[in-house]
Amino acid sequence: MTRHVVLSVLVLGLVSACRRADTASSAPVPDAAASLPVTRLLTVGPRLVSNQTSTPLIVTGVGLTQARELVLGAPVSRRLPLVALDDQHAFTRFPTGVELGVAPEVLVEATLDVGEGRAELRLINDTRFPDLVALASTADERWLVAVSTTDDTLYALDTSSRKVTRVAVDDGPSSIARLPTGQLVVAHLFSPTLALVDFSSGAPVVSRAAGPLMAASVAVADDGLVFVAEQARDSVVALDARDGFKEKWRTPVAPNPRALAVTQAGLAVGSLQTGEIELLEASTGKVLGATQPGPGTPIVGGTTKAYGSFVMNGKAPRALVASSKTGDLFVSSIGPNIGPNPDKMEVSMNGGVAALTLPQPGSKRALGWSRHLGFGAGVTEALVLDEASGLLYASDVSLGLVRIVDARKLARGDAEAAKALVQEVALPPPDGFPRIRPDEDFNVSGRAGPSLHSGPRALVLSKDRKSLWALNRFTGTIARLDVTKALAGKAAWKEQLPLVDVLAQKTRRLGQVLYFADLGKTAMSCDACHLEGHGEGVLFEKTMPLRIYRSTTVRGSRETPPYFTPASTHSMGETSKMVGSRNRYQNPPMTPEEIEALTLYSSLIPTLPNPFVDERGVPPETLTLPDGATGNPRRGLALFEGKAACAGCHPAPQYTTDQDPATRGRFIDVGTPRFMPLREGLQNTLFKGFGTPALVGSWDVFPMLTTGLAGLEVRADGSVGVATRFPLRVAVERWAPTHGRADLLTPQERDDLLAFIVSL
Repeated sequence: MTRHVVLSVLVLGLVSACRRADTASSAPVPDAAASLPVTRLLTVGPRLVSNQTSTPLIVTGVGLTQARELVLGAPVSRRLPLVALDDQHAFTRFPTGVELGVAPEVLVEATLDVGEGRAELRLINDTRFPDLVALASTADERWLVAVSTTDDTLYALDTSSRKVTRVAVDDGPSSIARLPTGQLVVAHLFSPTLALVDFSSGAPVVSRAAGPLMAASVAVADDGLVFVAEQARDSVVALDARDGFKEKWRTPVAPNPRALAVTQAGLAVGSLQTGEIELLEASTGKVLGATQPGPGTPIVGGTTKAYGSFVMNGKAPRALVASSKTGDLFVSSIGPNIGPNPDKMEVSMNGGVAALTLPQPGSKRALGWSRHLGFGAGVTEALVLDEASGLLYASDVSLGLVRIVDARKLARGDAEAAKALVQEVALPPPDGFPRIRPDEDFNVSGRAGPSLHSGPRALVLSKDRKSLWALNRFTGTIARLDVTKALAGKAAWKEQLPLVDVLAQKTRRLGQVLYFADLGKTAMSCDACHLEGHGEGVLFEKTMPLRIYRSTTVRGSRETPPYFTPASTHSMGETSKMVGSRNRYQNPPMTPEEIEALTLYSSLIPTLPNPFVDERGVPPETLTLPDGATGNPRRGLALFEGKAACAGCHPAPQYTTDQDPATRGRFIDVGTPRFMPLREGLQNTLFKGFGTPALVGSWDVFPMLTTGLAGLEVRADGSVGVATRFPLRVAVERWAPTHGRADLLTPQERDDLLAFIVSL
């Protein structure tokens, strides 16, 4: 056991012992009820909080109407104003901009300004952990501008002087694109603004416009329409840059939209949690169609090429790019999702690029999946298309490669697609960048090379088509490739330019590399199943019992072991050891140092702050639900803990019994489906109960239930598709009374209950 894991175990053991002692010492004696404290703190949650942005906190206790502040101890030393709804429930916000030094995490004690009791918060030091996620160039190509979400900064590289300028933007920048005017537009996850960055004077000038909340990505059309994929409400918003960024339309789309592409047929939108691609009319937002791979989808190359007939649906579209010449749309992903099959092949990643057809006027072409070109290893991320040469550039975030693909061959047919890969170019990390393993462990026994430390997350092609720029997420650099001879397979890596020092938290950074890496070249990584630490639909997986499961979120999971159904690991460290080595097929098993780094990184992935509470962290009196109904979260809280009987399995602060050792690992049967009814004879339907998922952050979970059948359904053609975009209603209402007592509630009470859960 490594030093970090040992310390974590000791700290958690001491905390648990303190809680037990504290509970025991406060137990009332017979006839001594009058001696109980008038005010007492019980819980604060969520227990895992990032200092990147402001996070609402829920406080439970006794006599909370007498308390005015939640007091956080050293090194934070803050007093947060409390808003009490009643004696048992109060709310506040952890503020943004709290300085935590350089340590990856800090454990802080929380108390009330009056009374007794204490709780703990684990604060994640994200502001000292730069994370580069997007790249764009100015119109004159003098500047390359990279987006770092965690420290609210743009890193602008002057390509002539090689000087880097830091540009402060708003909370959680997530995506960047260039307007027809030449300005760069930046969308934000946690600030409802767009930052407009103008480099025309030679230095960056920032102005702002209103934008949607929790913007995951942004794309711009030639006519000045700005399209923003909004994560909070699962919608796409069109804003007119020529008219003060006035909202033109808003369209609900499949959960967690991110990848966007402006095409001649409309706006293509990819859903991270369903694998669907929807096509919207650019001028109105009207949904023109949707598509996903299904049974019979051709797979060219890679380990799943023989399993096209068993495809059940798609996996997250990580990037989209369209050809205006051919009318084709290209999609990067981990490949079509293979379902139950006679060979019992499971966890079937096959990262690559798919070709889709787009509708064209006067043609019978419709939106549809043509084929997937699988590379058999790695995770394909960013895409850039060179229309003149027909070359498609695809970055591999898990291997540190740029692959060059002949897009015309890929779109032409299966036989041609098999010959579409032109070249692979490795992006080496900078000299002196630390390694996850000794150098001699790379490029042997079929393993990846040291380029996996780079993590190319975004690509930009120069206007003269001679240079390709790659943003390296893990090393904090931009690499330049000479692609003048790419058509002949002679592209070459030329140089690497530093943007920001990324090693202040060295062990955590190496853990990030390990989370994304495909060292064994199996096409499996932590990120392949848990994209950016979140879920990604369902998978046919787990050796025993082998069946279809929902891919759960990693966000906040540090607080809720055990993991898997039935439980097979009981800590983040044990999970890192088992899953990390299994992803590589034990080629090679993880070292103690790797386990420590991966455990640190994955245990510090927090739940996103809830966007449906007010500036004080308090649930509103009225909340519009995703299906258009309205509920009162405050009334829903009373129902949750009373008439609906939810709190017995989902108690505060994480809203699962797995949050505390005394109630952990209770696998139960609450009447929800035991397996997804797709080719049942090829699944192992052994049932020993399900674990209790945490409800914190459930507003952003799709699908729900262990089987995924709250949100998804099996269709007649053997595919798995979206049944509802509001899975929480299905999870709460359909299986009552065994799963809670929603059957006792009136329709309005059900909406109130759902509104409270959405506000967690």
